[in-house]
This record gives sequence, structure tokens and C-alpha cells, in this order.
Amino acid sequence: MSDQPATFALGGDLTVRRLGFGAMRLTGEFNWGPPKDWEGALAVARRAVELGVNFIDTADAYGPATNEMQLAEALHPYPEDLVIATKAGQSRPSAREWKPLGRPEYLRQQCELSLRWLRVERIDLYQLHRIDPQVPVADQFGALAQLQREGKVRHIGLSEVTVEQIEEASTYFDVVSVQNFFNLTDRSHEAVLDHCTRQNIAFIPWLPIARGAHAGPDSPVAGIARELDATPSQVALAWLLRRSPVVIPIPGTSSVAHLEENMRAAELQLTDAQFDRLNDLA
Repeated sequence: MSDQPATFALGGDLTVRRLGFGAMRLTGEFNWGPPKDWEGALAVARRAVELGVNFIDTADAYGPATNEMQLAEALHPYPEDLVIATKAGQSRPSAREWKPLGRPEYLRQQCELSLRWLRVERIDLYQLHRIDPQVPVADQFGALAQLQREGKVRHIGLSEVTVEQIEEASTYFDVVSVQNFFNLTDRSHEAVLDHCTRQNIAFIPWLPIARGAHAGPDSPVAGIARELDATPSQVALAWLLRRSPVVIPIPGTSSVAHLEENMRAAELQLTDAQFDRLNDLA
């Protein structure tokens, strides 16, 4: 067996537990406006913090705006060790449309709005949600660097990027996190994860349990779950935590019961043989 560190120093100075919470499902991926069960969503956010979560991921596009407002209503004034990461650079023309928008004036506008909606004076981690192919990357990276110089942003991260894009962004600011799609069934960003591991950059896999695509009753994941008296989702999260010490999964849910189930994954210890069996699923 291999014991993995329970925490990661984000940017070298923000110590977070390595199993975070993705807040998007408090509003819903395709929801437009407040969720039907507003109080239920607040209860999930509060329970996450009660369970020891001190890293929460959100974005201006979730809701839109609603998700950040939810977190503020549920948790403000925030616990001293709580790190809330938010993102900008994705517009929402309609409920099911997500379009990159990286014009510097838009990124600045959204930063100001996120500060207001989250009720903070500085955003701990501000991530570029997507690189806009219609805007020079120098303009996008430069805008983020300027927000950091002004003290509106503490640390900067990227989402859905390549190793080359990380290296280019690093000429403008220290890239402290990368949020790419990655899980047991889709490892197309393996090279990015390896780069982040070498550079001690937090790697935040979104959709870390792949909507259960790995968890059929006859799957190897389900078999290992039975061996450990755990759930397939817990096994998938435990594999991510062991895959690299820089990985910070952010499973999301709108259910307190599922939240509690996910958080128990941090206690799960895979044997070397079980870890190898999961690696072979690639």
C-alpha cells in the first residue's frame, strides 16, 4: 500500500485537503437561475464544510452567478481555512450553451462580479475556464496577471489546457492549478497530469467519477469496491488520490447522502494489486 498526503499546499501557501467539493451541481449543469430546492443546496454546502472540506470549486457561469451567491449565503462569513476557487472565461448565452469568452474587459468584469457575489475582497484561486480561440492568449493571460497585480486575485489557474499552454501561461504568472477532465475511464490528459506532478501544480480533475460510467456490477471497479466494502465511486476517487499527490478531486452532488459517501473515499486504502488493476483499465 502507499499512503498519500492528505493535504496539498495550493500555490505554496494555501493548505487544502485533497478531497474537495465541486459546487456546480448545487445549481445543476444546465440549470438557468436558482435551483428548485434552494435550502437543500445550502444544506449540502454547509455539510461539506462540516465534513472537513476546505476547498470548494465554483464558477461565474454556474447558474449563471447563482452558484457563487449560494456559497456566500450558505457559508459567509467563511471559515478561516476555506479556499473558494472560481472561474471566468465561459459565457452562457442559454441554458445549454457554453462559449469561451476571454476578452480582457470581460474577464475583468466577471472578476469584479465574482468578488461581489462571493462577498470577498480577494479571490483565493481564479481560473481561466477556457482559453478563447478568438482572443490572443497574451491578452487573456495578461488580463489575469493584471488582476493579480491589483490584489483582486491571489493565485491563478487554468482549465482544459495542454502542457504547451501551461508553459506559455507560466511566462505571465505562476500557474498553481490545472482543472482538466480526467477520471478512470478517460485519461486523455495523462501528459498534463504528469507535467503538473513534476511542477507541483495542483491537478483538479473535473467529473472525477465519470457519472458512474465505470461502475457496472460486473466491472473491475465494482469488484474492488466489494473487496473493500466500499462503493465504486469511492474506489474511483481513491484511485485519483493515489494517482498523484497533486491531484485534488472535486466530486459534486446535490445530495447530502452522496456527499457523505464521497467524502469517505479519503479514508479508503487501495492495495498495490488493486491500484494496478485500476491502472490497467486505461
